[in-house]
Amino acid sequence: MAIKPRRKKSPAALQHPIRVVPLHRPEAARVAAAVAPQLTYRGGPLLTAVEVFTIFWGAEWNQSPQSVVMKNMNLFFDFILTSALMDQLGEYSVPGKTIGHGARIGTTILTSPAPKTSVQDSAIQQLLQQEIASKNLPAPNSNSLYFVFLPPSVQVVQGGSASCQDFCGYHDSTSGNIFYAVMPYPSCSGCTGGLTVADALTSTSSHELCEAITDPVPGQGWYDDNNGEIGDICAWKTRVLGGYTIQLEWSNNAAACV
Repeated sequence: MAIKPRRKKSPAALQHPIRVVPLHRPEAARVAAAVAPQLTYRGGPLLTAVEVFTIFWGAEWNQSPQSVVMKNMNLFFDFILTSALMDQLGEYSVPGKTIGHGARIGTTILTSPAPKTSVQDSAIQQLLQQEIASKNLPAPNSNSLYFVFLPPSVQVVQGGSASCQDFCGYHDSTSGNIFYAVMPYPSCSGCTGGLTVADALTSTSSHELCEAITDPVPGQGWYDDNNGEIGDICAWKTRVLGGYTIQLEWSNNAAACV
C-alpha cells in the first residue's frame, strides 16, 4: 500500500491494515519514515503464480477513450506479469511458497448492473460474488486476483474514505478469500501525480498488484506495522519498465525502493 498521508483516521481505518494507494502529496514524500521500513512475514497466503482477470465495470469502457485505456491496461498486465518486476518479488518467497511469474487469464466488460456515481466497496464485493456464481467470471483459486476498473464518472467509497479524496486504489479480500483490487479512474490531480492517465493507471496498478501478491489478506502476508505494505513505503516513486510506468517497490534485501 503506501505511506499514508498524516491525517486523522476513522476508528475503522485504525483497525485495518493500510492497503490503499494514497493521494499524491509531494510534501508527504519529503517526510522520512519515523521507523526504518522492514517487511515481516505474518504467515498468511501469498499469490505465488498470480492469475489476473481484469474487469472493466461500466458501459463507458465500450467507447473511446476508455476503450483505448482498457486495451493498454490488458497489454500492461500481459507484459508485467512475466517481467523483471515479478522476479524482484521473488525475495519474498517463503518455504513452500515461491513467488514467480503470473498471467492475465482473461478480461470482461460488465455493464449490468451499471455502477452508480458512487459505489461502496461492499457492492463491489457483492458484484464479484454474484458474477462468479453466475459463471461470468472464472471461479477463484489460491492465485486468483480480480482487478476491477471503474469509469471516470464513478467514485469508490471504502472504509469511510473515498477515491480522489483519500485514496487512488486499493486491494483486499472477501471473507471467502476472493482476492481483488479496485482501481477508480484517476480523474483528479491527486491520483495522476503529474502523470498521464495511462501512466497513472499502470503505476497504481503495479502498486496494488505487488501488494496483492505479497500480502493478499492485508496484514497477514508481508507487512510493516509502521509503514504498511511493499508499495506503501515507495508510493509515487516510479520508473519505466518495458515502456510502462510502474511504481518502485520496497526491497528488504536492498533496504531501499527499487
